[in-house]
Amino acid sequence: MTQELARPHYEPKVIALGTNTDPYQPIEREYGITRSILEVLERTSHPVGIATKSALVVRDIDILERMAARGLAKVVLSVTTVDRRLARAMEPRAATPEKRLEAIGKLSDVGIPVSVMVAPIIPGLNDHEIESILEAAYAAGAREAGYVLLRLPLELKEMFREWLVTEFTDRAQRVLSLLQSMHGGKDYVADFGLRQRGRGPYADQIAKRFRLALKRLGLNIDRQDLRSDLFQAPVLAGQQMQLFLPS
Repeated sequence: MTQELARPHYEPKVIALGTNTDPYQPIEREYGITRSILEVLERTSHPVGIATKSALVVRDIDILERMAARGLAKVVLSVTTVDRRLARAMEPRAATPEKRLEAIGKLSDVGIPVSVMVAPIIPGLNDHEIESILEAAYAAGAREAGYVLLRLPLELKEMFREWLVTEFTDRAQRVLSLLQSMHGGKDYVADFGLRQRGRGPYADQIAKRFRLALKRLGLNIDRQDLRSDLFQAPVLAGQQMQLFLPS
């Protein structure tokens, strides 16, 4: 990573950790890969955004606090439900809702900007919790929020169906029907924009409820942009250091 940042024509932009897979997998406790990345980004004053559903992010609060003080870091924590029983069924190996809200509070208390991502929203299963999740996250210290509708690309469609019928037999057909109503009769539409939000009356209702809750709570009023102008390219072994540093 250091070599990439040291390239002569490298242009610093926010690096997003967690967009494809969570940067705080259980094995991170042992290997510390994410922490080593943050150490490089701190040394080079490079902006970073982290998306995770793990309370382990608090382990790196020392680095993130220093970076946030310079406008270089923010964290997005995913909260799917505040119902402990539903959480066990949906995400049995992930941090509990209480732990995630506690992490939001700890990060916020030291000045790290924190956003809550209500995701995935599954109509007929957890969409009734939109307001309660946002309220709990705001009380914990989150000041930004977003949401993503359940996405079922490729083989996930069948996996989800099997899980749904097993865990929520009585609601399975309604959940699938609502999902399909938001994707033109299909389980999933891959079009950018539609895949995150869906369309149709039920999708519009979710979007309106979310907007109203944001307004009522005062979320997303001040959205903090991270700085890229502080970046200092690392010097590799054998390279000549700059004679004059940027002011």
